[in-house]
Amino acid sequence: MTKGYEYLSKLFDDGIFTEIGAFGDKAEAVAGHGTVNGVGVYAYAQNSDCSGGAMSKAQAAKIKKLYDLALKTGEPVVAVYDSTGGKLSEGLDMLAAYGDILKYSNNLSGVVPQISVIAGNCFGTQALIAACADIVIMTESAKFSLSTGGEKSSAAENAKSGNVHIAVKDIDEALEKAGMLLEMLPSNNLSGACVAYDEISAEGIPASADKVSDIIYKVADSESAVELQKDMGNAVKTVLATVNGITVGFVGAEGEIDGKASAKAARFIRFCDAFSIPVITFVNAEKFCCIKSAAKLTSAYAEATTAKITFVTGKAYGSVYIAMAGTGAAADMTFAWEGASVSALTPEAETVIMLGDDFGGKLKKTANPKAERERVIEEYRKENLTAMKAAENGYVEDVISPENTRDKLIAALDMLSNKRVSTLPKKHNNIYI
Repeated sequence: MTKGYEYLSKLFDDGIFTEIGAFGDKAEAVAGHGTVNGVGVYAYAQNSDCSGGAMSKAQAAKIKKLYDLALKTGEPVVAVYDSTGGKLSEGLDMLAAYGDILKYSNNLSGVVPQISVIAGNCFGTQALIAACADIVIMTESAKFSLSTGGEKSSAAENAKSGNVHIAVKDIDEALEKAGMLLEMLPSNNLSGACVAYDEISAEGIPASADKVSDIIYKVADSESAVELQKDMGNAVKTVLATVNGITVGFVGAEGEIDGKASAKAARFIRFCDAFSIPVITFVNAEKFCCIKSAAKLTSAYAEATTAKITFVTGKAYGSVYIAMAGTGAAADMTFAWEGASVSALTPEAETVIMLGDDFGGKLKKTANPKAERERVIEEYRKENLTAMKAAENGYVEDVISPENTRDKLIAALDMLSNKRVSTLPKKHNNIYI
């Protein structure tokens, strides 16, 4: 059995699939349709055992046929990359083949989920096509780079830069992850939410506050969470999971949100929105660090029409609150934990502005102005920037205890399950991408 057949046999249930183009020129790639964890899926795998899996006009025709069938039937596509590159002997025909596949893949973007599995070499234009998928999974032994020289092509380097969503040990783990994701994702952009009917369990959140990354795993159904791009932009966590059997996308923001974290969150939100996956945001963040990336994230939230539910678990100040928690620009429902702090500005800025001369006067009367400044700011924050004050002013729907988070989330998801939004007739926005 050649590598191409081996990959697909491991991916499809019981190794069974209907081959596409079975009697044509099939040397460099194998394509077919079958089920993965019961989900109908189209997949192709490059066959490095034959001509190095090199891209050719014949291989491109087979892949285009597969994309066309996926579009007609509304089912996901998995592509397994393992190739030395393009078949140079075909010259311009080879370039046209690459262009056709790139066009077909982009036409499918946002219509059906696409998963790339980097199992071996994936260089040049081929790497560009693989990176256009919704989720990219890469094995330790693979190489993934625009440069045929393989510069910065390892799984670790690609995971850190965000080119790869999930880095795994080997092809078996890669295909297992792909199967898990396919089971969670809707088959296409018109499908309803994926719902599991097995017994649902979750760890639950204790009364004391946790780090945002821990909260996600405690709210999600047990063993359902899959973190994407975990090595990029650590100020934000992006996780696909289920809550009471319903697939959701979690965004957890903590501390100061830098450019990489903003970009990661923005892409994840756009992906979730394309397939109407609810976006659940946990916020404990003070500020953005990069205007360009913050604009990208703000646009992604504001433009998304899927259900958006936010929990302020700690701090939500200024532009962070407006972009990620504000009902005016982003969230359908916003909840705050007891003890959370919500402010139009940072506590320091708001204290200085609101207290005015009184603030300066208090500092002049003390022998330790620095300590007194911190004391006055903290006192003002506790009295005026509380979750309850935000609720009284209509900036959050309710103030809840941490242990009630999952119940509130399930109720909100049920309420928003039939959300419909009519958008303006335009091609797309023109915010930074």
